This record gives sequence, C-alpha cells and structure tokens, in this order.
Amino acid sequence: MIKLRLRRMGAKKQPSYRIVAAESKNPRDGRFIEIVGHYDPKTDPYTLKINEERARHFLSNGAQPTRTVRSLLVKSGILPGYQGPPAEATKQAAKKEAPADEAIEAEAEAETADDEATEEEAQS
Repeated sequence: MIKLRLRRMGAKKQPSYRIVAAESKNPRDGRFIEIVGHYDPKTDPYTLKINEERARHFLSNGAQPTRTVRSLLVKSGILPGYQGPPAEATKQAAKKEAPADEAIEAEAEAETADDEATEEEAQS
C-alpha cells in the first residue's frame, strides 16, 4: 500500500519535512517513490509547498495520507475538509461576547469601589 507521509529532514531540533509517497512497509526516513512537497513548521508562518498534480495523482491511485499529511492537504486546498467558521460568523460571535466582557469589567470596578469605601471607613 502506498502512503503519503512526512519524511524528516534538517538538523537536530530544526526539523523540516518532505511529503513523500512511500510504500507503507518502508521506514519513515527510508526508501520512497517520489517527493510530493515540502513542509517547514519552524518558519513563521509555516512553509508548505505541495505539487498538487502529483498529490492528486497518488490520491486517485489509492494512496492513503497520514493524519498530518491529510491536514496539510486540507490546508492547501487539495482535499476537502473542515475549513473553520466563515469570517462573518466569527465577527458576530465576538460582538455577542463583548457585552459580557463589559459586564464583568463593570462588576470588578464596583467591587473595587466597595473595597476602597470599606478601607476609608476603617481608617476614620
């Protein structure tokens, strides 16, 4: 069985990965059929380059991606998957949460004022 998986490259504590098509029996960093892409999680933002044509070729011929490679393929748009909430929904949710935050802040200010009044009475 062919798998699309990550092959670790790079120096100690500086990992970068190649996305490769390999026989599932071969070791992680062992023999592979073809390099499909590159992934570097250490850069900000991460670097991801995938040869879309070759990835689709292997997937259409029955290659199984690992969980990590599947998530990378979804992020790059090659595989369908959960893309997260639309930006408008996120903005609306933030607006709904804002009044609650204001209420908490007002309550905290009221408690601070009560504490200060109690301190003044004690000093008198």
